[in-house]
Amino acid sequence: MDNSQKNIVKEIAENLDCGNNCYYNSKTNEIVTIPNFSNTSDEQKLKEFFRDDLNKINDHKADFIKFEVLESFESFKIMERFSEQMTDEKFKFKLRDILEKKKPFQNFKNTIDQSDFSQEWFDFKQNELEKIVEIQLERGKASAQQNL
Repeated sequence: MDNSQKNIVKEIAENLDCGNNCYYNSKTNEIVTIPNFSNTSDEQKLKEFFRDDLNKINDHKADFIKFEVLESFESFKIMERFSEQMTDEKFKFKLRDILEKKKPFQNFKNTIDQSDFSQEWFDFKQNELEKIVEIQLERGKASAQQNL
């Protein structure tokens, strides 16, 4: 994968992590980022604000590959994989324990934020998101070629 492709994957992954859906036009390398409307109480106002982008996507649907914010079970799997790869056994046990109790997302975040492992977590999560984007990108390009 060349540098421009890596940058595209990185940008899409970062936007997904921020709660945005991304649309990638493989013909122009354009990335259109739109907030995930299901996470907001004022969906209509957001749709109006992003009307031009939404129209562009609708007008050129066949050219865009959509990347959606991860479902909570997918994010949970990433947290599990992170905890499993920890070499600090005490912290690994703590994370596993958190993932088995109530409010695992909130408690995981709080624990990571207050630990020496926050950068390791962010790097791990970014890497996992980039892998997901790469797979979806390849699938999207393959299905677009089948439609030709």
